[in-house]
Amino acid sequence: MKMEGDLKQKLLLPSSGGVEEEEGLSLVRRVWEESKKMWIVAAPAIFTRASTFGIQVISQAFVGHLGSKELAAFALVYTVLIRFANGILLGMASALSTLCGQAYGAKEYGMMGVYLQRSWIVLFLTSLILLPVFIFTTPILSLLGQDETIAQVSGTISLWSIPIMFAFIVSFTTQTFLQSQSKNVIIAFLAAFSIILHIFLSWLTTMKYKLGLPGAMTSTSLAYWIPNFGQLIFIFGWCKQTWHGFSFLAFKDLWPVVKLSLSSGAMLCLELWYNTILVLLTGNLRNAEVEIDALSICLNINGWEMMISLGFMAAASVRVANELGRGSAKAAKFSILVTVLTSLAIGFFLFVFFLLFRERLAYIFTTDENVARAVGNLSPLLSVSILLNSVQPVLSGILHKLHCSYNLTLEKQITLPVLLLWDCVEIQ
Repeated sequence: MKMEGDLKQKLLLPSSGGVEEEEGLSLVRRVWEESKKMWIVAAPAIFTRASTFGIQVISQAFVGHLGSKELAAFALVYTVLIRFANGILLGMASALSTLCGQAYGAKEYGMMGVYLQRSWIVLFLTSLILLPVFIFTTPILSLLGQDETIAQVSGTISLWSIPIMFAFIVSFTTQTFLQSQSKNVIIAFLAAFSIILHIFLSWLTTMKYKLGLPGAMTSTSLAYWIPNFGQLIFIFGWCKQTWHGFSFLAFKDLWPVVKLSLSSGAMLCLELWYNTILVLLTGNLRNAEVEIDALSICLNINGWEMMISLGFMAAASVRVANELGRGSAKAAKFSILVTVLTSLAIGFFLFVFFLLFRERLAYIFTTDENVARAVGNLSPLLSVSILLNSVQPVLSGILHKLHCSYNLTLEKQITLPVLLLWDCVEIQ
């Protein structure tokens, strides 16, 4: 296809021209203008990701009322299996932000719908590969040395979580597709509606009608799928410029999308999976229930902050991809600087906040003094993790955009994002 070939040539080769910043603008004005563009993407992205993460936290709160074994099992499944699948699928879906962001910046709108469909195919096949892990959760956890009772309950929860894994496919890709066009309000609206409905349904199924784990997990699955249906309806009905219907082109040239998705996934997976290792190791301790509960509280708090960082990562991805699509390397570089420093400032504030409040935050999640004391002991490490996580995901997202657009060498992949912050190199 000529249009697709022209787009590849535009996007994969650096532009020597580009749209430079307006002459005479003061630094303060430039920061203000870039911040407005950044927050148009970042604010809805943060709210949406926080709402999505809030679904898990709400579910965990209601499951906690069913018993300590159920709470520990839920924490194990969501911190290990769901985060494992989330890391792979979210990372691979971030390849779509490169393709759609640059296509939108280059005004090649027709290819965006094709890229969306290709991403659906790649992520669906990936989910099928992950499916046995959810089916055989109990024997896998038993082999890893987890408590047998917790492993049995975890097996039940993991089976109920299969629809959630497939919901990630639609959620991550449609959000990226809409964010690339700065159509973020609909995403935030659907996320808000979903979390409100989830609170009501969770109360109805677990507290009023006492349906136990099946009730709680049914409410959780609906909370993940309802925004997906809304986003699909919006894309099919109101994105006429970028969605031209289903096309057989989606099955063509899948291998480059697979390679791009794998490279994207590798970057983000390591960031999300280290928590999985911590929980698995914690499950081998003597007092596994208390330790898993305490660690899950810390990871929940860290997860809330991570949603902020991932929101900024989405903003950086869209802004950098749009500017590179237009051929403006200087504008992309300035966007990187503003986004990273903004995320770092928020991370530093949260670092100080969690150092000061320590175990007092644990009583939001539990009344057990042993768990609260364990959370207090982990608070210094939690604070440092929050500070580091305020920058790392953003830099990873930026690095991926530069790598895809300019085929950077390994040395530049490692050093370029940091050097760009000091405005001492050009993208080339």
